[in-house]
Amino acid sequence: MVSPETKYGRKVDSMLSVDLKNRLTWTILALVAFFSLFALWLRLLPMLNMGNADILSLVASDDPLYNLRQIEFLLANNLHYGWFEPLTNYPFGTSIYWGPLFPLAVAIGCLITGASTRPEIIHILLIVPPLMGAATVAVMYYVGKVCGTWKTGVLASGFTAIVAGQFFYRSMYGYADHHIAEVLFSVIFCLFYMYSILSEKNTSVDIRDIHSYKSTILIAALTGIAYLLGLFVMPTMILFAMIVGIFIVVQFIIDSIRQRTSEYLVIINTVVFSIAIIGLLLFGLKDPSLGLSTYSLGHVLAYLALIGGSVFLYALQKYLKSRPYYYYISAVVVSAALVAIVLLFASPQLYSLFISALYAFFGQAAVTETVQEARGWSVDGAWLTFSYGLLLMAGGILVMLYNNFRNERPEQVFAIVWSIVMLFSTWQHIRYEYYLAVNVALMSAVCAGFVFEKSWPDIRKRLSGTVPPGFTDQKSSGADSETPGKQKKHKKAGKVPAASSGIHFLPLAAAVLVVGAALLFIYSSVSISYTNGSSHGTDMTPDWKESAEWLVNNTPDTGVGYLTAYDRETFSYPDESYGIMSWWDYGHIITTVGKRIPNANPFQQGVAGGNGSAAYFMSQSEDNANRIADYLGTRYIITDIEMDQGKFWAMATWYNATDAAGPYYDMVFAPSQNGGYNSVLLNKQPYYLTMVSRLHNFDGSMSAPSDKVYYIVYADSSITGQSIPVVTEGTLMDPASAAQKAEQYNKNPMPGYHAKVYSADLLAPIDTVPALRHYRLVHESSTDVAPSETIDLRYVKVFEYVKGAHIKGEGIIELPLVTNTGRSFTYRQESVNGEFIVPYSTTDSPYDVKAAGKYKISGSAREFDVPESAVMQGLTIL
Repeated sequence: MVSPETKYGRKVDSMLSVDLKNRLTWTILALVAFFSLFALWLRLLPMLNMGNADILSLVASDDPLYNLRQIEFLLANNLHYGWFEPLTNYPFGTSIYWGPLFPLAVAIGCLITGASTRPEIIHILLIVPPLMGAATVAVMYYVGKVCGTWKTGVLASGFTAIVAGQFFYRSMYGYADHHIAEVLFSVIFCLFYMYSILSEKNTSVDIRDIHSYKSTILIAALTGIAYLLGLFVMPTMILFAMIVGIFIVVQFIIDSIRQRTSEYLVIINTVVFSIAIIGLLLFGLKDPSLGLSTYSLGHVLAYLALIGGSVFLYALQKYLKSRPYYYYISAVVVSAALVAIVLLFASPQLYSLFISALYAFFGQAAVTETVQEARGWSVDGAWLTFSYGLLLMAGGILVMLYNNFRNERPEQVFAIVWSIVMLFSTWQHIRYEYYLAVNVALMSAVCAGFVFEKSWPDIRKRLSGTVPPGFTDQKSSGADSETPGKQKKHKKAGKVPAASSGIHFLPLAAAVLVVGAALLFIYSSVSISYTNGSSHGTDMTPDWKESAEWLVNNTPDTGVGYLTAYDRETFSYPDESYGIMSWWDYGHIITTVGKRIPNANPFQQGVAGGNGSAAYFMSQSEDNANRIADYLGTRYIITDIEMDQGKFWAMATWYNATDAAGPYYDMVFAPSQNGGYNSVLLNKQPYYLTMVSRLHNFDGSMSAPSDKVYYIVYADSSITGQSIPVVTEGTLMDPASAAQKAEQYNKNPMPGYHAKVYSADLLAPIDTVPALRHYRLVHESSTDVAPSETIDLRYVKVFEYVKGAHIKGEGIIELPLVTNTGRSFTYRQESVNGEFIVPYSTTDSPYDVKAAGKYKISGSAREFDVPESAVMQGLTIL
């Protein structure tokens, strides 16, 4: 039996110790401190380059803004965490599903530093993630040391300091969210878990004698506390419980093959997840369902399953200990299948719980492609982020497999499982890239450390010059095993005996390749991170910031206090409350900056379904849009150029995942002037009829068809072999002629060829676009995003949904208007059943978008003044 003090050739009790009398210790501390400070500097670049900018502008406009709201709420409510949020997802509100640890830590930091104003609070909020990123760098030294030597630890710390991608972005000054806290506490958990199995493997454990595993209980208890801390950041921490579950199955099988017992795994898992259960129950279950993405009973059941599974695997191991190892493997597989079958029929709810959880972590749906952090990882994206670090990671996994083939190391088995699960998770959802980064750093360090150790004797010989260049000896030199005294004698003698002086060039070549890959990894990572840190990539869009601030001072109060705590069971929205419709990306800007209540938010609430924001903005019927607005209590609608263009496909996908943007536009390869082909987006008429286009492009006004549209003949991808259709004929002509020609062509086309009518101009529909009768522009931002000087199209626009005033008449009615930016336009509407319903008032308007005259019916002398009361109450103008 191996002594508990030593195992695998190194002292276990020194793995986390610090000997301040050792010069090497100070060298290591200096290196880790340098790496941590360098990582901190990279992450603070946006702060160092901000100049005189408003600090609110540096806050990323999605989840970080909501973290700001949470911290302001905590400070105003004696650190009471708001589990119910009425200031979003109107008219339902929402329950907060993540934990309080991150915003609570920031709030306590504000109390300690005396930060009380919004700019002061923001500064504390924005600086915490970089500090946590730097802390992760320091912790990774110990992770690397547990998985290898102190050299592995130093390399792991260094690689973590420079690794790019989501890990850097989520810990950068400006992106203040709990993601980096998830990474920090999950790494601490993994460190303690690996240390517990490293320290206790091969010790003499008698389950009946608690004195034989007291140290195991202590380390496992620390591991359980680390798990709880991660859990109180985010329920996603259960992913690491799943990693433990996979690991124990693998490790039990390895122990059985090597004819070892696995009491240590039973003890560790029982202690760790008993603490998790107790801590969660004391914390309180916040969700009555069994979902694993919230603080629910599902977590308790999952942890009990882990404990029970450990006991079962151990009992099975004991029962089959005299049998060949493949008996045990077969029994494990059969048992797993039986458990799944029993759950399927005996408890479909539990079966669905675990299957749904797995799909949530690893599955994909069409709409997830519209959420940046939920998209799948591409090969190009993976290489762009980690480059040669991926090769080093693969090398590190191979090194660990080699080590375990020679002499089993359970802590490295855990690291392999951890890394593979994170790699697969990231492949499915790019958000997990911030978790994977530490695995890339760790495995890169393992690979580099291993190659360095193996090649160092030959490097040292080469540098000493005692062996002629080109000389090789196929025999092992044995220099590693010489004592320092003997080595000194050889040095004094000025030569090395021929039998022990050969240089092996294979290790040298491996060292050159690994060092080269490591340097390229470092260079590319630092370059990407420096560029991102210097580019203000998280800055809030100025037009959105200005528009949200406009809401505070120019729209009616909702009657819901921004900093007031409400109880879900007793809360009901006051009569004066209302919702603001926009795309979900902007929900937190509306809440935190505008202090108003969005119908949809970045939690993807209020987006899907027949009454969601996607259905609203894709509606081609004003009546249907009005029905949704009435159901949701919407009063204001905010659009921007991104919804109108770049994010349009996302809205279309949420509306109909099968058709997506297909009904609205096509991407085609069209001939260019230089003889090649360019990809071009061409709009179809249904695009112009969507609410987002009618609002943002035409201000709700009627728009006549364009004078010229494109008649296009294109060949399908099946004909050309290209990824998108290729235009074979294109002509500009009037809409009627183009439609007639396309109809004739499609009566008898060549196989794989089609003719359609398109427009390439946002403001030039193919056919008439009718006016919206219940929506008026009340504010627009200052930035003109139109590609032509003759066109004026603003970045953000705010509309109000009103009853509209009724005017009897026939034909087309017009009203000249001037916006708050000085832009002039004319609202036009064609009568329906002898009546106009007009949304703008000509007198008493409370907004800066003003009528520049009276309503006038074209071709007649009839003019109308419309007071604000008529528009708001739906009165008839006589």
